[in-house]
Amino acid sequence: MPTADHGSRRAALRAVLAERGVDALLVTDLLNIRYLTGFTGSNAALVVDARDAEGAEDRTVICTDGRYVIQVGEQVPDLRALIDRSSAPALVRMLTADPGIRVGFESHVVTVDALSGWQSVAPDLDFVRTPGCVERLRMVKDEHEVSLLRRACASADLALAVLVERGGLRPGRTEREVGRELEFLMLEHGADGISFETIVATGANSAVPHHRPTDAVLAAGDFVKLDFGATVEGYHSDMTRTYVLGSAADWQRDVYDLVARAQAAGRAALAPGVEVASVDAAARSVIEDAGYGELFVHGLGHGVGLEIHEAPGIGKLGTGTLLAGAAVTVEPGVYFSGRGGVRIEDTLVVREQEPELLTLTSKDLAIV
Repeated sequence: MPTADHGSRRAALRAVLAERGVDALLVTDLLNIRYLTGFTGSNAALVVDARDAEGAEDRTVICTDGRYVIQVGEQVPDLRALIDRSSAPALVRMLTADPGIRVGFESHVVTVDALSGWQSVAPDLDFVRTPGCVERLRMVKDEHEVSLLRRACASADLALAVLVERGGLRPGRTEREVGRELEFLMLEHGADGISFETIVATGANSAVPHHRPTDAVLAAGDFVKLDFGATVEGYHSDMTRTYVLGSAADWQRDVYDLVARAQAAGRAALAPGVEVASVDAAARSVIEDAGYGELFVHGLGHGVGLEIHEAPGIGKLGTGTLLAGAAVTVEPGVYFSGRGGVRIEDTLVVREQEPELLTLTSKDLAIV
């Protein structure tokens, strides 16, 4: 299995900082720190200095508190560690030794009060808004990240297979019971945790895109929609499958076929350089042409990785193009209020040839 190359990630970030004319970036988002260093503690800040050379990171420093002295040494052996409970202010004070430098900060996560405090500590530093620098890099997954995504998706696939084989989707069970069993099965089959609260929606509830499980009872003839995912070493999977209990009515077969065709069109549209709005349109047009465009009420998909929802967003109003190596979901849905709905979702990686499908559970209409 490939290993994470955090040094190369920091080198790539230095190139981004050089483009923006920033001398150093103060990273305070914990997921971005994890991406750049491998550190998984709950308190940390990181300075990545654009003036460092790769392999000679004298000015690049991580700071955490005394609880993590051993952990930071084990997880980040290649960087100097500063130990201070107030991690970000401590690094700001360190930077005052170099007055006048331009210090970027993650303005999309830093509070006004935090910035004001740093400026009072270091009035001679030029703080520069630099949102999204690390997230820009995180959009493209390296092979280590893809290997973790594969494992997370495999955990979810296995859990769903066992649930169905055991008869876990049967009339008389509640949504909550099914959700709890599915979450437990993911943990049994390699997951470190769940990606988000599992969605189990039966009958009319399946028409609610993000329904939260209740004590509603599964009944023969219902659609049952399952939207769930697993995490492995911080990386998330995301998958939705919709089943029919007992027997399917003609309208259920028709709407399922429509969503399946739209989902296939969305998957086929994934390619490097394609506008994200065009990918959404490829799937949405299938549903609109059938006369149900107003019942597809959300975007087609989103990036997935260290967060369950991250860049790029794939929707009608999405901007930018897909990059090779981006991990995304494709998840069209059609929802008939008070009656039921269908969503089909996969996690995929954009590749130069065709997208790599990571969620492998069949998308054929399954009647259980």
